[in-house]
Amino acid sequence: MKYFTRFFALTLAMQINSFAQKQKADMLVTNATIYTVNKDFSKAEAMAIKAGKIIGIGSTVDIQKKFQASKIINGQGKFVYPGFYDAHAHFYSYGLNLQKVNLRGTKSFQEVLDRLVKFQKEKNLDFITGRGWDQNDWKEKEFPTKDELDKLFPEIPVVLTRIDGHALLANSKALALAKITPATKVEGGEIQQKNGQLTGIVVDNPMDLVYNIIPKPNVQIQAQALKDAEKVMFDYGLTTINEAGLEKEIINLIDTLQQRKQLKINIYAMVAATQDNIDLYTQLGPYKTDCLNVRSFKFMGDGALGSRGACLHQPYSDRPEHKGALLSSVTDIKRIAKQIADSEYQMNSHAIGDSTNTVLLNIYREVLKDKPNRRWKIEHAQVMREQDFDSFSSNIIPSVQPTHATSDMYWAEQRLGKERIKHSYAYKKMVDKAGLIALGTDFPIEEVNPMLTFYASVARKDLKNFPENGFQIDNALSREETLKGMTIWAAYSNFEENEKGSLELGKWADFTLFDNDLMTEDIDAIPYVKPVNTYIKGEQVK
Repeated sequence: MKYFTRFFALTLAMQINSFAQKQKADMLVTNATIYTVNKDFSKAEAMAIKAGKIIGIGSTVDIQKKFQASKIINGQGKFVYPGFYDAHAHFYSYGLNLQKVNLRGTKSFQEVLDRLVKFQKEKNLDFITGRGWDQNDWKEKEFPTKDELDKLFPEIPVVLTRIDGHALLANSKALALAKITPATKVEGGEIQQKNGQLTGIVVDNPMDLVYNIIPKPNVQIQAQALKDAEKVMFDYGLTTINEAGLEKEIINLIDTLQQRKQLKINIYAMVAATQDNIDLYTQLGPYKTDCLNVRSFKFMGDGALGSRGACLHQPYSDRPEHKGALLSSVTDIKRIAKQIADSEYQMNSHAIGDSTNTVLLNIYREVLKDKPNRRWKIEHAQVMREQDFDSFSSNIIPSVQPTHATSDMYWAEQRLGKERIKHSYAYKKMVDKAGLIALGTDFPIEEVNPMLTFYASVARKDLKNFPENGFQIDNALSREETLKGMTIWAAYSNFEENEKGSLELGKWADFTLFDNDLMTEDIDAIPYVKPVNTYIKGEQVK
């Protein structure tokens, strides 16, 4: 009896001593398949988290041996990935758009009108705004006109932004308030006319004349838009958003909400590259918190391909007298680039047409000649000349949106012809030159869902399995490249690779749990996969 008593006491003492020696954590994740996305792309089974950061990662046996925690998540074989980045999006605009007429997916202009009438009956607004129409999805591919809007809403201003944000349709009431007449001229865009009369279509720079008359949302509406957008992000496993073009007012609001713990999502905020903003922020220097990173400018090089605002070296194949236009002169672009290069800020430039990409890449190379590790980005890089791919590197990074390829593939060749299309949406070629690529969606132009990004990147097909063998499949990325583009490569492009983008010791515990293995799941099933849970800094947010 004494033997058993001593044995029990010794065993209990050993257990107590072992428990006391274990390092305390806030949470353990065990029995999972964890894609760490570290430099070896290795997998683990478990991790320990404390104060929002990873303090241990390895096998379930080792983590349970070394750590104790009151909260344990048994992964039960689920798959864990670093929290996803969207490397180019419009987070704030997306939230505001939830309060506007949604025109995505309309199959005719009549459907646009029907949605407007229904929306106005429900809301009874004094000023109607909407976004998402795309004439390329309609039987009639030409831009619509304001005539029907004028009949339906003669006394209520209506402004409807095209899906790409580079064109809008306004009725006569809105045009009058904006003081736009057939004589109005604005460089870097177009106010379309037919037989000397306004059609209601406004492209690129002149759009500001219209936007300036739209009633501005108050702070409460702005804050709610950010919170509404955040909920959607978490549902899809997104934990960091690269917000492509914000004014100081919204950046400060995001910071305030984050400091108050009312907004938890990570934001990499590109400041809209107006001259006032460039002067201000280059003097202030980068601003960084645990949730907010302000160290870049979003510069607009040209318009969009769909509205023929992208600037091409040679005329559009379906509009031979038109090449599109740069939104600023080459002299101004170079001056702005030099000013930014003399600061700590990045320059992230919207460039869709091949001429715009040539101009910006040449200027980037010139001003960054003796400035390594600046990580400037070309946003979109849709249409390229073959010789310009050599400009990409770890210092000049392509930031692209794979769903643009699968959205544009039906009509892009009509715009560009058979030769130029070969060097368009060429993501694999960019990875081969730069060694990395940052992936996003450009939502609300495309859908938020990062699984659509994954699918478009790997399969290069739409959700109807078209085309059967993929659109220009030679430029598809591998699954590993795609996951890196949505995590560690995007983090690197933000100067955040030491804190996020992979699941490693000392990094924030931003991660998602899935029932599916994105590396082996049938590729055609990927668009329909959703995360089970999403965590930011170790806190469950979905």
